Amino acid sequence: MTTTDMKKNSKSITIALTAGRLPLNQLELIFELARQHGLGIYLTTLQNVRLTGISEESFDAIKARLVALGAVVKRPGLFPVPRVCVGSPHCKLALIDTEVISQRILDYFSSMDAVKPKLKIAVSACPASCSGTVLSDIGIMATRSGYDVYAGGMGGPMPRNGRRVLRRADEAGMLAAVQKLIDFHQASPGKKKRMRKLIDAPDFPFKVESDK
Repeated sequence: MTTTDMKKNSKSITIALTAGRLPLNQLELIFELARQHGLGIYLTTLQNVRLTGISEESFDAIKARLVALGAVVKRPGLFPVPRVCVGSPHCKLALIDTEVISQRILDYFSSMDAVKPKLKIAVSACPASCSGTVLSDIGIMATRSGYDVYAGGMGGPMPRNGRRVLRRADEAGMLAAVQKLIDFHQASPGKKKRMRKLIDAPDFPFKVESDK
């Protein structure tokens, strides 16, 4: 088998990282596994780590070692880890600690499983929106007056900004809004429908601001 064939037949493992933070013990194990098995390490656009070039024979053993150390391996149905900017106290513009808010979102939805794919959530610590909140299915933007929530943003060849569905909410109101959006997305027909295709439905749970 050629090197090209080996790459085509290899597998990968993606480790979901809360707020893009990689614990030191997991970093050390990833380095060890990469050297031992000749793996590639890819930092994904969603702030996760993907190990590439894993052989079929070593896949289960590598995954087991990662899980044993507390790594969350991505799988179908897993609640999406929010993409975040660095936040407070690491940025002078930040109004919130995005690591804390990301963890609260994950804790709030910890019992939820079988989440439809292609749903992206982003959190920004200020209106600069460095994490791409307005280009995500659900965007949460901190302002000096509370949280603004956006829905229906998307990238790709025909990018569209999300439309604001809530202004100046407190944390409880923001979480409740995210719950409504996710419940609506889950109840919609189809397996991979982006929020953008749902936002103009007559039963959409919010009145949205015009994007024109």
